[in-house]
Amino acid sequence: MSAAALAVSASPTRLTSHTALSPPSSPSFPTSMNPVVIHGTSSLVVSSRPIKSRRRSELLVVSQLCAHETLIFHQSTFVFKEAVSDDELWAAACLRVRSFNNFRDSYGIEDHKRYLTEIEYEALKERIAGETKGFRRVSCINASVPLSELMSVADDLCSKCKYSDNGEERVVVGTLDLNQCVSLPNEITGMKPQGIGADFLRAYLSSVCVAKELQRNGVGYALISKSKAIAEEWGIIHLYVHVAADNEPAKRLYLKSGFIHESDEPVQEARFLGRPRRTLLWFGLPNPYNLPVTNIDKEDWETAEKKGGQRRAEKGRG
Repeated sequence: MSAAALAVSASPTRLTSHTALSPPSSPSFPTSMNPVVIHGTSSLVVSSRPIKSRRRSELLVVSQLCAHETLIFHQSTFVFKEAVSDDELWAAACLRVRSFNNFRDSYGIEDHKRYLTEIEYEALKERIAGETKGFRRVSCINASVPLSELMSVADDLCSKCKYSDNGEERVVVGTLDLNQCVSLPNEITGMKPQGIGADFLRAYLSSVCVAKELQRNGVGYALISKSKAIAEEWGIIHLYVHVAADNEPAKRLYLKSGFIHESDEPVQEARFLGRPRRTLLWFGLPNPYNLPVTNIDKEDWETAEKKGGQRRAEKGRG
């Protein structure tokens, strides 16, 4: 199991709140990469070798994230939106199982992959439907590209993560969940806001992953930007994400996206749960209610409710 990604839990109530992706970069390649144009000028295949690092841990992460072919696409190729069909949710579940596990070829491995996908798919559907206790609202946000762009260069990704959208065959290449809730199971709880309204004003990103073939296209950054916009529509003003403390590429991406450090998981708790230690990052969204950042009392909340009602009414008239 890599330092950059952990296995998807076999429990349908547990979320993968960690991240399997690398930071976005422009299509300017280091000297160790040799780009080859395919599909005209819209995409490039990049053969990359692990980049040497002064720190062993960084070298391991870079090797795991870069020891494969990377496809570079124009940004107009991607669509970022909330999943609405079961077909798309299944494709997202397939990508998560593919991203958070290291599988070895063996007898029955495909059946095992399908079993894990079914667990993730059913749990995801339950959370979105509001059937999982503790979650006020959940949305699965995906990045996708047309199947025709990948057919000849990423057969496994196409076969596992494709779906149909209004008659067009597409492939999910990035996914995450936006969870409006007080806390995620077995994870550090955010400290903002304190008092009334934590279940309404706080949200977490989870299950963030990008297909290894399309990392370094800015997909992770764009997914996060899309999730911020949706969270703002929901009235969220405190957005959180958990990341493994040793996952430097993911931390750099979140910091570039505006997140800041809030707290670290106690070492003994991480050991008890048998996983790498987590770091909790926070991002502040616009606060139209002018609520205090920390302690919210009943009077603050009642005032915010009135302002929220006025905003909804104005939006309805617009």
